[in-house]
Amino acid sequence: MLFLQIDGLSYETARRAVRDGSMPTLAAWLRSGSHVLTSWHTDWSSQTGSAVSGILHGSNHDVPGFRWYEKDRDHVMRVSHPADAAEVERRHSDGRGLLAGGGASRGNLFTGDAWHVSLTMSSLGFLPERARRARRRRDRVGAGYYAYFANPVNALRTIGVSFVDIYRELRAAAQQRRADVRPRVSRGGIYPLARPGTTVIARDVVVSALLEDMLAGRPVVYADFLGYDEVAHHSGLERFDSLEVLRSIDQQIGRLHRAASLAPRDYHLVCLSDHGQTQGWAFADRFGESIEELVGRLCGAPGAAPLSGQKDSRRTAEAWQVTAALGEGAGPIARRLRARVDGASEHDHPLPGEPGAVPRVAPGVVCVVSGHTAMVSFADIPGRVSLEEIELHWPDLLPGLVDHDGVGFLLVHSEEYGPVVLGREGLHRLASGVVIGEDPLLPYGPHAAALVARSSGFPHCADVVINSRYDPDTDEASPFEPHVGSHGGLGGPQQLGFLTYPRAWTPPGEIVGAEHLHRVLRGWLTDLGHPEPTGEGAAVGEQSRSALDASVGSRLV
Repeated sequence: MLFLQIDGLSYETARRAVRDGSMPTLAAWLRSGSHVLTSWHTDWSSQTGSAVSGILHGSNHDVPGFRWYEKDRDHVMRVSHPADAAEVERRHSDGRGLLAGGGASRGNLFTGDAWHVSLTMSSLGFLPERARRARRRRDRVGAGYYAYFANPVNALRTIGVSFVDIYRELRAAAQQRRADVRPRVSRGGIYPLARPGTTVIARDVVVSALLEDMLAGRPVVYADFLGYDEVAHHSGLERFDSLEVLRSIDQQIGRLHRAASLAPRDYHLVCLSDHGQTQGWAFADRFGESIEELVGRLCGAPGAAPLSGQKDSRRTAEAWQVTAALGEGAGPIARRLRARVDGASEHDHPLPGEPGAVPRVAPGVVCVVSGHTAMVSFADIPGRVSLEEIELHWPDLLPGLVDHDGVGFLLVHSEEYGPVVLGREGLHRLASGVVIGEDPLLPYGPHAAALVARSSGFPHCADVVINSRYDPDTDEASPFEPHVGSHGGLGGPQQLGFLTYPRAWTPPGEIVGAEHLHRVLRGWLTDLGHPEPTGEGAAVGEQSRSALDASVGSRLV
């Protein structure tokens, strides 16, 4: 089995790409009737860290974003950092991952307990002992950059195509500027030189490793193609240069499909994505300040707030001014929140705050962004800070956020009602299902309440979680990072990935969440005769499926 992940490709974009000729390989499969194209619904955190942890290890418990703040350690976790990726895998691995039993991981964030690993982030800082022995035994020169570039033909071809890709990027950026295409972001600096790293170099190295895996007869392989996701972040979901990159990935999938006939065993190809993307004008460009600056200002910060996500100093001349009104004539939920503060018997000022390892946007306040979500934590107050305590110390924060045009909803925890979702026109008490006013989760689909409630139970759920506002009329949302296409939250195409599988297999039905998708993929492997991994001798992480199931069982007993 080859699982080929096209990072960031939404179900709707995949359908249109098949129709319009940007994915001729997948189109040929579907027209012949050999394969089926369907969708799957992501978790609230629609990003690669959460999705791939769930898909490969069967658990993404307590992975609330691509970046998140851990108050108990005063540390921002970044799954793109080797040490943090290694720690996430340690917590979620139990030796029973999707790739256990001789599988291979190529170009992923996590190993999936594979024995053969290359270009995988977590393996730079952590690898199970069994996998280390297997790599020494079988994989020493079989994968990775060194093996690929040892062939001068490979090196010359990839370098030449990289220069072509740089030219394509410069041309596409210039065309966007001349046509005044909006939304758009700055694409200068080193980006044109860095782009081929994902669109050409990593793609070619991964494909080379996959060809070797098939010829070696490895039972299951999972690979990630990052190029489309990278270009769509900077260009847009279906702009011509994004679709050019998508077509090049489809060509490589066709190449692998043809090569499967030369392998010593039969191979099935499954194509999927880890999430989609939703397009929109970046929050800071649209409103004139970043979400970190907004949170800092509402919490009484004296100056500019540090950015936790991708940095970009560009500000457009046509940027909209801040449209959130903080006056009394705001939306009903903001008025209700202000009335609660004004009617409180006690009122306190913001806590002075202690300096820490993580930069604060205001004294004692940390704000971390992951695409379409932002997570606010009050670093000096242990545990989950309640709605009531936030109102006591930072009375302007919640009313200012719910009334902002770029904010869709907030998740907070009430001492009285448990997890509560706040929007401009209404609120939703998740524990009881009570909705007052207009349900703030209505534009985000039928699974939104359950997905948000699940995240609220994570040990490292932030004190306030902000989801960007999605406009169903324009199909747009403003990401909290300087991107055109983005993901990481709920709203629009970002929450629907695609899945293409052989028609003869058992239909999966509706798939909600990466852990559910893992069970579907594992079931298909079992149907093909792959043995269920036992995880014997493997360390069991505290957030792994085995540990969580054991915890549930002990509570039932």
